[in-house]
Order: sequence, then C-alpha cells, then structure tokens
Amino acid sequence: MAASVAVRRQGSRSAPDPWVYDALLAAGVSLTLAAFIAADIEGTRPDGWAYLWAAGFGALMFVRRTYPTLVVALSVVGFVAYYASGLTAIGTAVPIAAAVFSAAECGRLAAAIGGSAAVAVISVTYRLGSGQDAAFVLGYDLPQNLLILAGAVALGDSVRTRRQLQRQASRIRDLTARQIRRDAEERIAAERIAVSRDLHDSLGHWLAVISLHSEVAREAPEHDGGARRQALEVIRATTAEASSELKRTVAGLRGGPPAPRGPSLDSLGNAVAPAEAAGITVTLTNTLQPRLHPQLQGVLYRVVQESVTNIVRHSNATQAGISLTEDGGIIRLRIADNGRAQPAGSPAGSPADSQAGRPDGGRDGAAAQGYGLAGLRERLEALGGSFTAEWTPAGFEVSARLPREER
Repeated sequence: MAASVAVRRQGSRSAPDPWVYDALLAAGVSLTLAAFIAADIEGTRPDGWAYLWAAGFGALMFVRRTYPTLVVALSVVGFVAYYASGLTAIGTAVPIAAAVFSAAECGRLAAAIGGSAAVAVISVTYRLGSGQDAAFVLGYDLPQNLLILAGAVALGDSVRTRRQLQRQASRIRDLTARQIRRDAEERIAAERIAVSRDLHDSLGHWLAVISLHSEVAREAPEHDGGARRQALEVIRATTAEASSELKRTVAGLRGGPPAPRGPSLDSLGNAVAPAEAAGITVTLTNTLQPRLHPQLQGVLYRVVQESVTNIVRHSNATQAGISLTEDGGIIRLRIADNGRAQPAGSPAGSPADSQAGRPDGGRDGAAAQGYGLAGLRERLEALGGSFTAEWTPAGFEVSARLPREER
C-alpha cells in the first residue's frame, strides 16, 4: 500500500501542473488569432487593439477550469464586441473553439453547445443582413465553422470521458489490490488457525501419553524394572514422533516440502491407545462405508483423538465408548465416558474437580482455555457439520454430525 502511494506521488510530481497546460492553451489561442490578424485577408490594416483582443481571448484560458461556463459566455460576448468594433476579421469558430472545448472538458456540455450555436446564429444573421452571398455563407463558410466547433466540443467531451475512465480504472485497481491483500490476510489467518488446531491436537495427545507413562514409570515398584523400561520406551518413542512431526510442520511453514497427508480412520487405534494404557476400557464401533474423503477422515480422527486425550487428562472415567455410524448421508460420531462431574462442595484437587472444566476443554475451564473443543467445533462447522460436548446422566458425551462427501 505504501509503495503504491509512493509511486502515485512520484508520478504526480513528474507531471506538469494544470496551469502549465492552461498557459500553453492561452498562448496557442493568442498566437493563432494574432496570425489571423496579421494575415489581414480583407486589407483592413489592423492596429494594436486587435492584437490586444487576441491576448484577451487567450487570457480567458487561465480560468477555464474554474469557470468554464463563464469563459464561454465571455468569449461569445467578446466575439460580438470584437466585430462590432470593426476590427480585422478573425473567423467565426476560431475565437471560441478553445472556450467550448474547455466547457465540454469540464462536463458543461450544454454551455459548449449553446455557445457554439449562439456564435453560428449571430455570424450567419449578421453576414446575411450585411448583404453577403447567401450561398457562400450557408453552403461554404457555415459548415466549416460548425465542423470546427463540433470537433472542439467532441474533443473536450472525449478528454473528459477518458479521464473518468482512467480514474475508474485506478479505483478498480486499488479496490482489486485491497481485496487481494484482504483475501491473502484471511488465508493466512485461516492457515494460522488450522496450524494451531493441528498443533494443539497433536501436542495434547503426545503430552497425554508422555504424562501417563511418566506416572507409570514413577510409580512402578523398584523390583519391576520391566514396567519402568516399557514406560520409558513409550515416552522415548512418543517424544521422537512429536519431534519429527513438529519438524515437518515447521519445514512446511518455511516453504519446505508439504506436510504428509493427515491421519485416517484406519489409525484410530493410535488415538485410543492413551486411554487403554491408562486402564480405561474403550469400545470402538465403526460401521462407516468405505471411500470416505481423506479430509473428513482427518476431522473425525482429530475429534476422537482430542476427546480421548481429554478423558485421559481430565476424567476419572473407567469406560469409554466410541461409535461411528452413517444415516442418510450424515456421519454421526459419539464419544461417551462414565466420568462424573464435580459435586457441589467437592474439595479442590479431588478426582471430581478434574472434570469441572471439561466442557471448556481443560481443568477448571482454564487448562486450554477451550481451544481443544473450540477447535473441533471449527473443523466440523467448516465442513457443514455440528458439534456438541455436554454432561449427560451417564457421564460426559461428545457428539458430532458431518455430511458425507463421496470423492
């Protein structure tokens, strides 16, 4: 934006000011009329007053932009007064051609046409009244003058139209550039939100696994080295997976190779593994038909992953059920556990306290400030689906509905 403004300012500085064009037009009018006077085709021996009139006609060009209609009126009056003074002939169209051109250029088309018609009528009336040959006046001289005046009016109007088109094109370019920038900003914002959702879901899952097995390793009996080693091996593998995924994500953001295709429903076992490792009995039912679009599979996988992570981190549940079904082209996902909400008066830090904030996605509603469930809702609504997370008499339940897309 700043660069385009600078370019326009630089362009405006390089172009001459409007008064320069007015001065050139004034000089052109005065010199043309002076040439007509000097030619003295009627042999009237012009004096200095005639040239002063020529300079006066030219001087009107300095106010042609501010008072275009007045300039036409003064030019017509000056034309009549000039010939009434008996000065050397300077033609009919030439004295006011620049005035009607300026009026048409400024959008005063009626004034330009009216001034041209007035001069033509006055000239023809006077010449016929003074006994000049009607055939010459009407058949030869009048068409020439009308052609000159019509050309001046048409040229002025075309210049005005061209400037309007240029201004409109400039506005269109500015609006287009502004829209392109706005679209780019919206795409960047959408990409940032998408990356933040993926990082939240992935990191939340990995941290849940690491936290769980850290507890297993810490609480394993001294003599049970196998359980401790197994827990540490899971931590090591999860950390390596997280590091590798983060490197791929960062490389993609920095313009590297594209990130690998997202998770699919075939790997749901990885999503429910933390719950099973925590001793939670998970029942998984998947009756979806094949050929589900990868984008839909990725969204459903993330819903399952985030929900299972919340169960492990924030719930005292012992059982969880996950069902994926389809009815009339609508995919339904339901994740329910038998955890319990915090009863009134429970002391802080009790198992029930860890569930008080689950609808907001974190302990006491602050662990993740609702980013987890909010991110799931955004994913589903972007694909025309819906999402709910609420307490039921049996426990906590997450439900999602998503229209199927065959690809």
